[in-house]
Amino acid sequence: MRHRRKRRHMATATREDEFARRAEPLRPELLGFCYRMLGSVHEAEDVLQDALLRAWRAFPRFEDRSSLRTWLYRITTNACLRALERAKRRPLPSGWGDASADPEAPVPSQTSDVPWLQPFPDDPASVVEGRESMRLALVAALQLLPPRRRVVLILRDVLEWRAGEVAEFLDTTPAAVNSLLQHARSQLRRANPKAVREVGPLTARQREFVDRYAKAFAEADLDALTAALSADAVWEMPPYPTWFAGRDHVVRFLATKLGDGGGRRFVRVSANGQPALALYLRDGDGFAAYAVHVLDVGEAGVEHVVAFMDPGLFAGFGLPPRIAADDARDA
Repeated sequence: MRHRRKRRHMATATREDEFARRAEPLRPELLGFCYRMLGSVHEAEDVLQDALLRAWRAFPRFEDRSSLRTWLYRITTNACLRALERAKRRPLPSGWGDASADPEAPVPSQTSDVPWLQPFPDDPASVVEGRESMRLALVAALQLLPPRRRVVLILRDVLEWRAGEVAEFLDTTPAAVNSLLQHARSQLRRANPKAVREVGPLTARQREFVDRYAKAFAEADLDALTAALSADAVWEMPPYPTWFAGRDHVVRFLATKLGDGGGRRFVRVSANGQPALALYLRDGDGFAAYAVHVLDVGEAGVEHVVAFMDPGLFAGFGLPPRIAADDARDA
């Protein structure tokens, strides 16, 4: 009896080791898939954990009848679809309501009942491999699609799966998959034409605009900030629903908030394959985490800033909630 228990234990350990060895390299891309589907890093991690647990339990029956990658995507897709059955859509403020026409008006209070889109902290691999398909504009537009269209567009256009492969684990036909794909592409273009444009690594000119924006914002230099923004710049700041379109409106709004310079520090990070800045504000003898600015930059300046006003995001970027004044440096 003792020997049988020992053999079962060894078999279970071997199964766990084999599953971990084969599944772990696929975890980053599966997490990216879940994030694109759900719009939340935290939800993506929870759903992926549930999917991998289900896969581990079913692993003895897998028997390599298909590729492990395809099998894990099938399980993960089903987990995402189940999660979306009970979840609200995660927008950005610009996808929630109209832009504010009065930059000097009081900003409404935070909207806590809206599950806003979250940024995705980059690792070096995701910056290179997933730059275009992780951009905030695209992920925000994906949230507008019905779940099955979302799945099809991500698998076909982002991950470049064949129609037959997608049809197989969605229990439908290649013709139906292609129809869903066409509807998804059309809906995406209508929702936000910028979401489907091609982007590449930042040019020297674009990097200069990021530098100028960071310095101008930290120093509350409105003239320099104006010069760093494009004419059609957009500013939004979830969880506040208010957002502004056009450089004049953006600068007029920030003029009411920035005050004097010297009380802010930026730390360079990267999110969604885009340049990002973690903002710390002066707090006593140090600086406290305040917001993460994710920038979309063109050749005419910073085109879009999403300032995520959530200090809880800093941990995902490996940043502390506070930094000492002696350690604080400008970006």
